[in-house]
Amino acid sequence: MEKKFTELSTGAFLKVGNQASLEPYKQEQTLKHYTFIWSTQDDLDLRVDALPSKLGANQMMALTPNQYLKVEELGEAIVYQFNREFYCIKDHDKEVSCAGLLFFGSETAPVLPLDPANQRSFELLHSVLLEEMDTEDTIQAEMLRMMVARLMIKLTRIYKETHHIESKAPKKVDLFRHFNMLVEEHFREQHSVSFYAEKLFKSPKTLSNSFASYQTSPLQIIHQRIVLEAKRLLNYTDMTTKEIAYSVGFDDASHLSRLFKKQTFISPTSFKSNFRNN
Repeated sequence: MEKKFTELSTGAFLKVGNQASLEPYKQEQTLKHYTFIWSTQDDLDLRVDALPSKLGANQMMALTPNQYLKVEELGEAIVYQFNREFYCIKDHDKEVSCAGLLFFGSETAPVLPLDPANQRSFELLHSVLLEEMDTEDTIQAEMLRMMVARLMIKLTRIYKETHHIESKAPKKVDLFRHFNMLVEEHFREQHSVSFYAEKLFKSPKTLSNSFASYQTSPLQIIHQRIVLEAKRLLNYTDMTTKEIAYSVGFDDASHLSRLFKKQTFISPTSFKSNFRNN
């Protein structure tokens, strides 16, 4: 079962489906769309960016368009997918936008547990959303966007609760999110903390102190994003290590190799060989 809304004037679309929507991802590929996967009964064994990830029963995962997904073990699920034109161009609150906490609040795809009360709430929301997908009138697009906004608001609340966001100073949370957004935009050209600190009107020391509660540092986030991109290119393209190094902003492939080995404990060549053999 899959229902799809398309807005021809903008190219916006929203897809609502079940586990059949995940069938194509039995072959590992990039998602290309903002995606929420809700495991309704069974555990789902997934690989996100080549790393194993288990989605337990009544858990939901938020994924970004540039992530790679492979479904190892498929069970009953509900899947929501939409593109930037559908939701991201709207003026949503910073916490529930496409640049919000669900997508830029951490370094990994968040897995959000749904307690019985939340399960009932999401089941009702899903039922109404399906009805709205069949209601073709002049306000259908706006209604669907409002319902997706409600979905993201509810998930953001769960994210904040499970990650103890309220216990952290709101300004620090926003700073962390904005830093992650800037790294996503500039990591291929800019590798120094000072560049991002200047963009955020902060000192590098202030950034480091602010990120201490996340048990990471600004430089670690930059390096992890560079290595993640290198992994994607090693796994899913035929680019050489030298070409990958240039694509992520290194003049010399040896600089990438040293960073990669420091992060993963193996060389880029060995990493690629292991992936292909597996």
